[in-house]
Amino acid sequence: MQEYIREITETDLEVCESAESFLQSAMWGEFKSRFGWKAYAFLIDWSSDNTGQKIPLLLLSRRLAPGFSFVYIPWGPILPADFPADGKTQVLAELAKKLKPFLPRNVVFLRFDPPWYNVDSEDFVAVSKNESAMFQDAGFLRAAADIQPPDTVLVNLVPSCEEILSLMKPKWRYNISLAAKKGVQVKTGGAQELETFYSLLKETAVRDGIAVHSFDYYKTLFEICAEQGKNGKEQILRLYTAVHEGDTLAGIVVLFRGKYAIYLYGASSGEKRNLMAPYVLQWRAMQDAKEAGCQFYDLFGIPPDDDPNHPMAGLYRFKTGFGGQIIHRPGSWDYPYKRAVYALFNFAEAFRKKLRDKKKKRK
Repeated sequence: MQEYIREITETDLEVCESAESFLQSAMWGEFKSRFGWKAYAFLIDWSSDNTGQKIPLLLLSRRLAPGFSFVYIPWGPILPADFPADGKTQVLAELAKKLKPFLPRNVVFLRFDPPWYNVDSEDFVAVSKNESAMFQDAGFLRAAADIQPPDTVLVNLVPSCEEILSLMKPKWRYNISLAAKKGVQVKTGGAQELETFYSLLKETAVRDGIAVHSFDYYKTLFEICAEQGKNGKEQILRLYTAVHEGDTLAGIVVLFRGKYAIYLYGASSGEKRNLMAPYVLQWRAMQDAKEAGCQFYDLFGIPPDDDPNHPMAGLYRFKTGFGGQIIHRPGSWDYPYKRAVYALFNFAEAFRKKLRDKKKKRK
């Protein structure tokens, strides 16, 4: 079997700040290390890459149960542009094997969230099934629950603002205009507005049956982005709020980093929903991202399709209405090191996911 990796070298976390994805950055590793994770950084030397450039890789490890842990690679590794499609799952398996000596002995499995994606199309189901078969042939098992959303919408920010608007659904353009005409104002801030946003977030969680992190989680993210914003790549975390006659109606948190602006978190009030505040918030963030030099606006997470019975079907309709391209990543796949222990964890994770889904459906 062909080997794709020439060498793996453990290195300092700061090296990962050159990664394209924020989920592979030093900033993200530092952030997650404040909340129960341990960050590891490596340099991967590809045997097929003759440029001599080594690719950074961020790993996150967390306690699974007394005496056991697991390791997670979010949106990594970034493969060379000319990497063969039929070798992607094989290289992940090779990576899992070659990383094992660097990891604690109690690691039960290595979880990947591969960064590559397929564009939504009529033959996507067949493509997905073929890809799943390749993962299984390489020794992977499908995770019971995804950590990062596999499906999302990418809005191309390269065209003019007029062109971007023209690609949105007519109702979305109308709603953006309506919010402005009704006097909804968009304010840009940071950590100083977090308490207001967090109050909206808790309201949204109750309404939609979703979980939220602690207030300190979001506060720490703003603090770390401020500390490391100019370490390698400039990254800016912004909080946008929509206000009408003194009432804060909605808020979104957006990360600007390199080519991408990522809509990370959103919340809205149950009041004055007829003013369409979430629409004007997204449009303002897109305009700012374009002005900042970002090429794509990632709406970061939708259901896999437009099934009206999906508990988050409304989210699919909202995000796809902005006219972006729907893409599908493989989702989370696990490479077990200790299969008996992994089987127990997988069963428990599947059970927890089933309970969460039932809660959402009741809403």
